[in-house]
Amino acid sequence: MERGLFWLPLLILFFWLAWSGKNEYQKLENYKVWAENFDKSKYDIYSVLGKKGNIITWGKPTAKGIINESQFCLDDIQEINLLSKDKVVSEADLSEKQEANLQFITKENNSIIIPFTQGTLAGKWYQYLKRF
Repeated sequence: MERGLFWLPLLILFFWLAWSGKNEYQKLENYKVWAENFDKSKYDIYSVLGKKGNIITWGKPTAKGIINESQFCLDDIQEINLLSKDKVVSEADLSEKQEANLQFITKENNSIIIPFTQGTLAGKWYQYLKRF
């Protein structure tokens, strides 16, 4: 009886890990199909981002596909900021393990925030998008 009680949590943990791995794999497979339509794209557990021409498309990855998908045109953007902990920072201030956001401010003063789990990746996208 004691052995059964010992192994039950391990068995539950194994099934949870297997389910989590399958779920993450499905997110990546959905992203690969979604990303084929873009010139440049990124996958992150917080968001997916794709650029085709002057159009930026982003959304949240799930095992069933990309949800909350939104688009905007870079021509409508007045300013792009790199944020960490809701403060504007430079790329040099970010580390790989630090979360960061790209903030796009439209000409109508609306703010669009796209989250990144890696600060260095956010910095690279910031530099890339500043060129347009």
